[in-house]
Amino acid sequence: MKMRDVGLSKRLSQYAVQAMLYEVTATPKPGLVDRGNSGAHRDMDIFTFMGSSASLAHYFFQCSHQTQSYLDSTGPGEADCRELFGILRGLGLEAERSMFDATNGVNTHKGLIFSLGIIVSAAAYSLCRSGCPDPDIHDICSVVCALTEGICDKDFKGVEGKAFHTAGEKLYLQHGIKGIRGEAEKGYPIVRDVSYPVMKELMERSGHPINDIFVQVLFHIMAVLEDTNVLNRHDMGVLEEVQAAAQEVLGLGGVFTEAGRESILELDRLFIERNISPGGAADLLAVTIFFHLLDVQTAREEV
Repeated sequence: MKMRDVGLSKRLSQYAVQAMLYEVTATPKPGLVDRGNSGAHRDMDIFTFMGSSASLAHYFFQCSHQTQSYLDSTGPGEADCRELFGILRGLGLEAERSMFDATNGVNTHKGLIFSLGIIVSAAAYSLCRSGCPDPDIHDICSVVCALTEGICDKDFKGVEGKAFHTAGEKLYLQHGIKGIRGEAEKGYPIVRDVSYPVMKELMERSGHPINDIFVQVLFHIMAVLEDTNVLNRHDMGVLEEVQAAAQEVLGLGGVFTEAGRESILELDRLFIERNISPGGAADLLAVTIFFHLLDVQTAREEV
């Protein structure tokens, strides 16, 4: 594959924005913004998310384009992933400003600016390095590991001595939870080993509507994720309740059964009442959808 393939950058950007739009429109999602309501969020709605998603299209294009330009200047065998990650972080800061401009200061996609930006870059890197048009999800995740190697040690270094702590730093100090940085440094294992295989099987074999598949996959993520969005608003006990509730929904058949759907709707009411938002799970759903689009759309283009 040629370096600086503009068509590749356009496709990866499209899949990233499409994944964010699919995630927010999947309904019902307890405590989260969807087509039914704004969940446990009073400062945003589905239109806020749509505007935010559109504002990030250029960012994702640049994540791919700058990755290809970097590889063109160094060669995949000589590339320093830490240097490339520094470029991505600069792009991410610009993207955050674009997001806040589009949302009048509301944080809708800061987590996905980080995650999807890195993954778009890793996808471009992987496809360019292999010279093969077929994406390899495991190889992309291994590139993510290389890009983010040491990020937790670097970002949490000396945090104990700081006078003031961010929400993520507080969780790290209290529980040793590394949040999305830790997920990235490990190559998004929940997506790679849990949610993506579930989505792939459901898409290929179930015959269920795409909306329901997305909701079902969300519950698989909620059942295992240490969701920092939940912890930032509450505590470990509430997180364990969320995980147990997700497992219970899946035990009822999830969104595919009447009992499961009724349980989801009841959870939505409960989460809104208790101000619970599993936003970390929603972000990983968007990442999962991105991998699905990358896999399926590439296969279609080859036919």
